[in-house]
Amino acid sequence: MPKLGLTMTEGLLLEWLVDAGSRVAAGDVLFVVETDKVANEITSTQAGEIAEILVAQGETVPVGTVVGRWCTDADEPQTAAGQTSDAGEAASGHSPATDLHQVEPVQPDVEEARVPVDVPARLRATPLARRLAAEHDVDLHTVPGTGPRGRIKAQDVRMAVATDPSDLAVSCAAEVSGPQGGAASISADAGRSGTRTAAHGRIRTMARRLVQAKQDIPHFYLFVEAEVSQLLVLRQQLIEAGFAPRPTINHFLIAAVAHALLRHPEQNRIWDDDGIIAFDTPDVGVAVTTEQGLMAPVLHGLSGAALDGLAARANALVERARNGRCAADDLHGGAITLSNAGMLGATYMAPIINPPQSAILGVGAVRPVFRPDAQGQPVLCQELGLTLAADHRLHDGASGMRFLKAVVDLLQTPHQLLRTLP
Repeated sequence: MPKLGLTMTEGLLLEWLVDAGSRVAAGDVLFVVETDKVANEITSTQAGEIAEILVAQGETVPVGTVVGRWCTDADEPQTAAGQTSDAGEAASGHSPATDLHQVEPVQPDVEEARVPVDVPARLRATPLARRLAAEHDVDLHTVPGTGPRGRIKAQDVRMAVATDPSDLAVSCAAEVSGPQGGAASISADAGRSGTRTAAHGRIRTMARRLVQAKQDIPHFYLFVEAEVSQLLVLRQQLIEAGFAPRPTINHFLIAAVAHALLRHPEQNRIWDDDGIIAFDTPDVGVAVTTEQGLMAPVLHGLSGAALDGLAARANALVERARNGRCAADDLHGGAITLSNAGMLGATYMAPIINPPQSAILGVGAVRPVFRPDAQGQPVLCQELGLTLAADHRLHDGASGMRFLKAVVDLLQTPHQLLRTLP
């Protein structure tokens, strides 16, 4: 089981795409590992033969566990440690079985889902494409693939389904009416009924992680408002001046959090097994709603970035997340995530920390409110509600408020956010 992140301790072996005895070429996908945030395709680094599968798909095992063994095609057979084997092994033309726990993870086209066992594993298709094909009774051998090396993607299957609407209708009816769709009618109590569907691996993992986070992390919350009238004016001025990419409130918020982390580096830390990891760079996670559920990819290496560069990188990261194309590095790191529910009309949001991070900033909608000025006269203000959820093992009310006040100061005097991050 490869280690795919700084704090990853275990992984779910979601599926095997090869069998014992299978021949593989360099670059072939061997198996898929699901972490708390993404499914990672683990590929072969060289040609060889799968000798033995030791961990069945669906099992969760610690990092470093040997999940299988293989024999590589080498001029001089090597053991797992890289030493030349004996003459008998050399005569066989293959090296002894090598552990499959340090092959390289790549993500040319990652889509998360569990793969039905009745779909041929040899077919080159993404996991989600396989699941959709099984749900809609589509023969993947008849679907042209538009992915790398002709790989079939979920969109290819959707296009195939769209050519025959009756197939989609039958499939949808089966999903809500009986076991074939993974759903069954249940009676909660007298006079009430509903359907029960099995949650796929991603949903189960996310649910487990959120429950664990709420139980294991001692949350505390701080609530403030930022008066953002100047920020709204500046944003409109930038838009009218042709600033590209078009700035959003979220772009300013990301910049404010990054600047505040540099002002208060004690906030840029996480708790790790009775130790503390302090980060050197102001990396900021961004909560993104996708078809596969909520994701929190991380913007890395913001030092040296101005607002326009930050905005462009944030847009690209969100696009990758929504298209299921995040790399493993996109989904790890950082001490804080920004979760903006303002566009949905929420006034305040008290979010749950995304472990192993130590904080999350919930953002509400901008609201027009009247506040008294120095003379007691009502003045129309534009206020943004902010909620900081923080890990009490690392932070306290005083340190949390210092950080929040820095964010508020930056939002209320937004020209500071046009400066390049140190």
